[in-house]
Amino acid sequence: MSLISTLIGTLLFAIIAPAVGCLLAGLDRIVSARMQGRVGPPLLQPYYDVRKLFEKERVAVNSVERVYVAAALLFALLAGGIFFSGGNFLLCVFVITLSSLFFIMAAYSTRSPYAEVGAARETLQVMCYEPMVLLMAVAFFQATGSFDVAAVLGMPHPIVCSIGLVFLGVLFILTIKLRKSPFDLALSHHAHQELVRGVTTEMSGPTLGMVEIMHWCENVLFMGWIALFFVWGSPVSALVAIIAVVIVYFLEVWIDNNFARVKWQFMFKSAWIVALVAGGVNIALLAFL
Repeated sequence: MSLISTLIGTLLFAIIAPAVGCLLAGLDRIVSARMQGRVGPPLLQPYYDVRKLFEKERVAVNSVERVYVAAALLFALLAGGIFFSGGNFLLCVFVITLSSLFFIMAAYSTRSPYAEVGAARETLQVMCYEPMVLLMAVAFFQATGSFDVAAVLGMPHPIVCSIGLVFLGVLFILTIKLRKSPFDLALSHHAHQELVRGVTTEMSGPTLGMVEIMHWCENVLFMGWIALFFVWGSPVSALVAIIAVVIVYFLEVWIDNNFARVKWQFMFKSAWIVALVAGGVNIALLAFL
């Protein structure tokens, strides 16, 4: 039954997440433009861009590149299906990490020096945020007694009350996972910050379109992680979770438009310090108190 629910969740996520992620990307562009004193593009501009990419000719430096990108998208959809069907959160973390690894392999397969630099930076970003994500899974288990996402529905209060420090740590690394400045070292969505587009330099047409859809799905999944902190066994929690997600996403857009890119050394040190302090202290408190 668990496998069936996961497959159904993955199918529904594959249908709904790209649409929601597209709207989030469009809203991101509009809010960013308003912050910069511009009108901005229409809400559905990301959809128009991706549709145009799929209408272009299939051109690739290496044919295996498209296979790696397709695998990355598939595992991103599977991770979303596991999470939103109430499955094992730790498995969701491992699957979305596997998606990132296939994306990195796609960049390396092109043998382009620019793409390889982007892939190296992408690998570094995974090394930065992964400890905090794993500590989040451990803290979630300590707070609920299970790795199953559905366990939060049996809680008398939101788990943010028990793992508030972990939530702050996740907020910090969320900027890296959403590819927002100041931590958008591998791939920037702002043209003024890139002469060549990092990890996707050699990707074009439908391949690049799949990358954009993958990013939309990842954004929806990560917002689901934020909502997880504010859900408990009450119908009101759904509204609270939605409000929290809106606030957090607006905060990430604000950070993206107000902070310049930092060096990788600062990103690495700060992410690990936050993971050790926020995650480590919170887990210790749950273990010994």
